[in-house]
Amino acid sequence: MTTLRLDRPAGARRRERAGSTTMRSDRPSGISTGILILGAIYCLFPVFWVLMASTKSSGELFSTFTLVPSTHLFDNIVELTQYRDGLFWRWMVNTALYAGIGAIASTWVSAISGYVLAKFDFPGKRTVFSILLMGVLVPGVILAIPQYFLLANVGLTNTFWGVLLPQIISPYGIYLARIYAAAAVPTDVIEAARTEGAGEFRIFGRIAMPMMLPGLVTIFLFQFVAIWNNFMLPYIMLGDDSLFPITVGLNGLLNQGASAPALYTLVITGALLAIVPLILIFLILQRFWRVDLAAGAVKA
Repeated sequence: MTTLRLDRPAGARRRERAGSTTMRSDRPSGISTGILILGAIYCLFPVFWVLMASTKSSGELFSTFTLVPSTHLFDNIVELTQYRDGLFWRWMVNTALYAGIGAIASTWVSAISGYVLAKFDFPGKRTVFSILLMGVLVPGVILAIPQYFLLANVGLTNTFWGVLLPQIISPYGIYLARIYAAAAVPTDVIEAARTEGAGEFRIFGRIAMPMMLPGLVTIFLFQFVAIWNNFMLPYIMLGDDSLFPITVGLNGLLNQGASAPALYTLVITGALLAIVPLILIFLILQRFWRVDLAAGAVKA
């Protein structure tokens, strides 16, 4: 008796192979998800610790398990507000001014610099870009003391400008803007605008910047967070505590805690309050934050 062998259609075999490949490619997703969860826990645990610790009184902070909440958060905020007639909130306002004005100015400088590097040809362009890349590799901490001496020569130490001016130029922000402008702003559009008689500044402001907006929001967020968390530059540059940002002010309270342990609670509560504006600004600007920057980096 002859056995008939029925072969499945080629399309069915391809679909089966594709399905098995998909199943194999999905297997590492559980491991990846686990790694991401562990990373999120690692990053968020300090925030959770600060939240729990800020609910405790000065006596409970060292006598109870830290991760068990208490009921003194509001009392700690009131006590922190009353410290030296609300000096903490002066530090918060100073930090908001440093970070807000500095991030806006830095984003604008980065945008126009990156646009010029991406869309214009001029002598020494490669040299300028190479110097920019070297600037990205230099930690800002190393530059704090030279910046102090430079600004001391013009009498800007212990002033608002002494902290603001050095943070306007961001090599990393210019680098990101250059990558994004090269990918997001078509050269044909620029040439068409020039043909219509538009000037370079008009082209940049009315055409290029709207196209670069997602990347510029990313640069703004990076620079805002960097200035908000900056410690070394204002620590070296400022001597008047009424000009301190939140990082330097809380560091002073922490140093005083060695002789007055009750101040440790104020430091922890202040650290918690200092996180809130960063969370809010991320929530407000996240609708502008797209994956286009990564896509532009790949295309560039």
